[in-house]
Amino acid sequence: MNKIISKEFFSENVFKMVIHAPDIALSRKPGHFVIIKMGKKGERVPLTIAGADEEKGTIDLVVQIVGVTSRKLSMLNVGDVITDIAGPLGQATHIEKVGTVLAAGGGVGTAPLLPIVEAFKKAGNRVITVLAARNKDLLILEDKIREHSDEVIIMTDDGSYGTKGLVTHGMEEVIKREKVDLSIIIGPAIMMKFAALTTKKYNIKTYASLNTIMVDGTGMCGACRITVAGKTKFVCVDGPEFDAHQVDFDQMMMRLSAYKEDEAVAYEKHMASLT
Repeated sequence: MNKIISKEFFSENVFKMVIHAPDIALSRKPGHFVIIKMGKKGERVPLTIAGADEEKGTIDLVVQIVGVTSRKLSMLNVGDVITDIAGPLGQATHIEKVGTVLAAGGGVGTAPLLPIVEAFKKAGNRVITVLAARNKDLLILEDKIREHSDEVIIMTDDGSYGTKGLVTHGMEEVIKREKVDLSIIIGPAIMMKFAALTTKKYNIKTYASLNTIMVDGTGMCGACRITVAGKTKFVCVDGPEFDAHQVDFDQMMMRLSAYKEDEAVAYEKHMASLT
C-alpha cells in the first residue's frame, strides 16, 4: 500500500512520483488533492493529484522541494512506502463543454493543470494552453500537455525556449485573436494575480487553483484562509479553485510569506543533520 512505483526528477528541485493508491486512483477527479504523511510524527503535506491510472491503481504526484518534508520525500526510492496518503480531498473542477478554454500554467502549476486540461479536452472543448517558466529547464510535462491541447504556447522569462516574456503575454496573444469562453490559471500567486487581471480586462470567466497555500488540508488549522468576494474561505475545503477575479491575491501572498523564516531555519537544520 502506498508503494512508490517510479520516480523521476524534472529538475534539481522538482520530481514526480507514481504511487500505488488504488482507491484514490478510482475516485479522484481533476482538481482533487491528497494529504501525505511520512512516519507517525510526520508533517501533513497537501499535494495535488497530477494524474491517475485506474487500471494500475496509481496516482501521479509532482513535488517541488521547498522544505524539510518535501526534501525527505525526494530521498525515498522506488519500492519505498509512504506511511499515509489520504484523499481525494477538495472540490473537483467543474468540467463541461463551454467552447474555447484558455489554460495557463506557471512552473510546477503545470502538474495540477494537466488533468484539468485533459478533462476539458475530453468534454469537447478547444483547449489552448500557455506554459510559462523562468527558463527551459524549469518547464515540466510539456509533452503530456500537448497530448490534450489544440495548441500550446511556451513563454520563458529568459527566452531560452519558446517566446521570451511572461505568461500574460501569451494569454493576451490568444485573447486578441479569438474568443475565449473560460480560463483556468495555476501557478505562483503573483503569476495568478496578473493572469487574473489580464482576463478581467476582457471579461473572461476565470478560475484559479490556490493549492500552494494549503497546510492541514481539512479546514482545521485555518492556515489557508483567503478572502474571496469579501468573504473568508478555506482553500482546502471550499476550493482549491475559486473565481480568480474575486480572490484577494495580495492577502494570499502576505499569508504565504508568514512562515518563510521559520521554514528556512528548519530546512537548514535538517540539511545540517544529513552531513
